[in-house]
Amino acid sequence: MFTNIRFYDLIKKKSGIIKLEGEFMKERLYITPEYTTAKEIKQIRKELHLTQKEFAEFINCSKPTVERWERSEEIIRGPIVPFLKMLQKYPEYEQEVKVPEKVWTLRIWYMYKQEVCTLIDVNEQEQKVKIKNYTDKVMFRAFGSVENPDYNDYQEFLKSRCFPESRDKMKLILKDLGLPFYDPIMIIEKTEGRMAEDNFWIRIER
Repeated sequence: MFTNIRFYDLIKKKSGIIKLEGEFMKERLYITPEYTTAKEIKQIRKELHLTQKEFAEFINCSKPTVERWERSEEIIRGPIVPFLKMLQKYPEYEQEVKVPEKVWTLRIWYMYKQEVCTLIDVNEQEQKVKIKNYTDKVMFRAFGSVENPDYNDYQEFLKSRCFPESRDKMKLILKDLGLPFYDPIMIIEKTEGRMAEDNFWIRIER
């Protein structure tokens, strides 16, 4: 038994152990709850108006995992715990990362590595463009600081992700790509708009 109280306190401090209500516990760095429950998960999911399948995609897990959580009579631990707390505080986050409903046939995903920077919906017949930016970094956006680009802006953007039309041996390059003529959207479908000097790329969805 320790007889020196100050020495005892020093040992507790160095070991990271503090005494609370007769029990020993580790000193905490954060106030994050240690666990959540089936009731809490289901409640937050319903507040977001999401099905189990949608919620699973949102938090990047499988639907069976969500089903198991919501049936569980035991406490649930892991990364889902702090994420739920964040959703309680910032429920608007779900809408910020949600993909809008597709209204036109052509959708372009402007990506940086695996991060979605800008979603571009295009009506080629009526020459209309709608965008949604998913990053606050202006330099990472497809159209920079332009919030409402027109069709000309869209065409210039496509050209910026292609090799120049005036490039030497253009016919040979197009032949290697299997293209009959120079067309930015067709080139990007082949090259994904990748450039050697950056990590941006484009996925085209029709």
